[in-house]
Amino acid sequence: MKIAIINGPNLNLLGKRETDIYGKQSFEEYLDTLRTAHPAITLSYFQSNVEGEIINELQRTGFSHDGIILNPGGYTHTSVAIGDAIAAITTPVIEVHISNVQAREEFRKLSHVSAKAAGSIVGLGLKGYELALQWFITQEQH
Repeated sequence: MKIAIINGPNLNLLGKRETDIYGKQSFEEYLDTLRTAHPAITLSYFQSNVEGEIINELQRTGFSHDGIILNPGGYTHTSVAIGDAIAAITTPVIEVHISNVQAREEFRKLSHVSAKAAGSIVGLGLKGYELALQWFITQEQH
């Protein structure tokens, strides 16, 4: 099973930025724990602060992987193009947000991704990535 994890802007600063919201662990450290817990799954990881690069990665993995776990960061609320890219690919996408975007600023309640994704996980910290991965594992078993 091949799963791509794609993170958007500012998620390269996990463990350093707003630790009261996002925690003290870097994503790379967390990714190591995911890989250790699921050695039979090929997990690729991509992070970019650039909208077009995220779209390119969605298109690159969107026809060859079994699933994509996407945290589009702030682009969730602004990028129609990322939503369109999800609609254009065949690989299912689970949208993940570390914080509960519904409990934050009003503008964060709009997602251009949710309607195109197979599902969304919000507000459960880094655990949301693990839950998305579990969903893909369950889907493969059916």
